[in-house]
Amino acid sequence: MKRLLFFGVLLLITSCATEKPNFSPLSNSFYSETKGSDSDRGAKNSIDINIKENVNASEISNLIATFPQFKNSALNEEITGLKYSLQNYLYAIDANNLAGKNKAIKNFERSYKKIQKLRQKLNKDDDEVLNRYLVRLKTNISVIEDSIKGN
Repeated sequence: MKRLLFFGVLLLITSCATEKPNFSPLSNSFYSETKGSDSDRGAKNSIDINIKENVNASEISNLIATFPQFKNSALNEEITGLKYSLQNYLYAIDANNLAGKNKAIKNFERSYKKIQKLRQKLNKDDDEVLNRYLVRLKTNISVIEDSIKGN
């Protein structure tokens, strides 16, 4: 009987839902440091988008975290630069930093073009995987940019 009660309690404890850990590159501690003052929010060139609740920003963060490694070291270095510019892009939007956002977009475009040149050396399967990631990144950035311009 004690054994049955023990397994019942164990089953109850392990079946309870738990909150998933946040593996996003955008941590909560960084948000509070980069928000800026409330007086900056009233500026004419403000970015009115909540990056924490934006589905496209979440997908960009997930793509950054799951980006595959390739055998070509030059390509991997450029992908690291691309990830860095994407993180800066998301941070700049969250901090309402229009100049930082524009700089991150330019860096993203530069890395994107270099990756397009380097991907010609990949085999067909790796090229398709890389293409899927790049298309999803560009699509999500376009949607975010359109929502910023629409505000």
